[in-house]
Amino acid sequence: MNLEKGRVKRPALVLISVFSTIIAIGCGSGVYSRITPTQNPLVAQYEILPSGVTPQAWVEFGPTVSYGRQTSWVSAVGKTGTALQILVAGMKPSTTYHLRAHVVWPDGSTWVDQDHTFTTGALPSGLTPPSLSIAEPTPGLSPAPGVELLCLSPPNSKMLASLVTDTQGNIIWYYPDIAEPIKPMSNGHFIINASADLREIDLAGNAIRDVSLAQVNESLQAMGRSLTILNFSHDVLVLPNGHWITIGQVAQDYTDLPGYPGTISVLGDIVVDIDPSGNIVWSWSAFDYLDINRHPEGLPDWTHSNALVYTDDGNLLLSMRNQSWVLKLDYANGTGAGDILWKLGEDGDFTLTGGDPSEWFYGQHYPNILSVNGSQSTMAVYDDGNLRLDVDGVACGTSSSAPACYSRATIFQIDESTNLATLLWQDLPGFFSFWGGSIGQLSNGDVEFDSTDPFNASSAVIMEVTPTQNPQIVWQMNINNENAYRGYRIPSLYPGITWKQ
Repeated sequence: MNLEKGRVKRPALVLISVFSTIIAIGCGSGVYSRITPTQNPLVAQYEILPSGVTPQAWVEFGPTVSYGRQTSWVSAVGKTGTALQILVAGMKPSTTYHLRAHVVWPDGSTWVDQDHTFTTGALPSGLTPPSLSIAEPTPGLSPAPGVELLCLSPPNSKMLASLVTDTQGNIIWYYPDIAEPIKPMSNGHFIINASADLREIDLAGNAIRDVSLAQVNESLQAMGRSLTILNFSHDVLVLPNGHWITIGQVAQDYTDLPGYPGTISVLGDIVVDIDPSGNIVWSWSAFDYLDINRHPEGLPDWTHSNALVYTDDGNLLLSMRNQSWVLKLDYANGTGAGDILWKLGEDGDFTLTGGDPSEWFYGQHYPNILSVNGSQSTMAVYDDGNLRLDVDGVACGTSSSAPACYSRATIFQIDESTNLATLLWQDLPGFFSFWGGSIGQLSNGDVEFDSTDPFNASSAVIMEVTPTQNPQIVWQMNINNENAYRGYRIPSLYPGITWKQ
């Protein structure tokens, strides 16, 4: 690719034109820029090559010279002669975009590059994209800004499963491998769980850090643990100190459990804290703390944990789908004993206001703390509703006379000082989504939730609704050929940046 110089705006600056190229001479240095493709056809690399002290910069881009979207700042201030490389992502396939960098030096001098164009490639021919359609059924209501991060569960490995769309349903970024989940990091990268690997990737898909299952098991055994992790499962957290916390599935044999004669290999969960060197520095096992004979969903899949949350007080929440509980674990920023501080849900440690057991969550996904005020927390939970108990204690779907199962989006208030839980809000969309799901509150106050398999196999729906007593649908994405383990709005592909519609 040709190197090009842009236009510099700096004090005491002299501009000389040579062969139609604008060369900046000021403070003894010029600036070159170039744009090159990456291994991801929807991502460009914008490179700024200063001859003096390296500045900080950001790039604006869009389908016209009005641009409209921007990256975060990239900084290497204080280093001399180091190229600044900015990955530009958020572009549709097979489309020409305009890109322009904005640069600032430590002394306050600025430079704005000339306009460049970059044409994205097509989506990979070997991977089928999901079938997406968008509806905004309530006139006068506008969806919250941002883009949609999809963690899909495809029926086969030849379908795109990890991707980002705009709110019109256009794919603007993807990762070619299946990840459960894929989550944005504060540094602008993504972290993924690829079953046998935890991986940090940049926007081009380059692996920045990789922790293998074999490496973690070796560390686990060095700690004296007799358990072997079969696979990384369902969730991973990135802590401010750089540690990764994830769930692992483990198995333990039992003989002649009530209702299970002979030997059965029971699947449970272990939570491990992995330091930047790949070593386990803290661990917790369900087998050490829970009663093996409590198994509402039956055995061998005893606990089936599916989400982790880091709390303001330095502890962990663990969502156990097959126990219909959210547990609070004594993590204490890696110094805790691992005791279960409380269990939230039916037969747990909290009393539910009103006393109706059907208002608890069952087979839940994605507990999400929305706010904390002293001992009180507001928590959103996607309530799948598996084996929901009615007021008479009858579990849904267990017989022809039992009530039908249904799913809900819910927001609870929990008070740790009184062990009282209150259902503050719910939306009943009118179907049973028996697995998967996510929920969160958006910047405009709306609630967004993902439901998988609501009507038939290999389908999903994501809804943004008003947080009112009678919720109105503001925006809806229908996914017709893949399930959605999670789907939720993020501000943009860059930390600290929000993209408008």
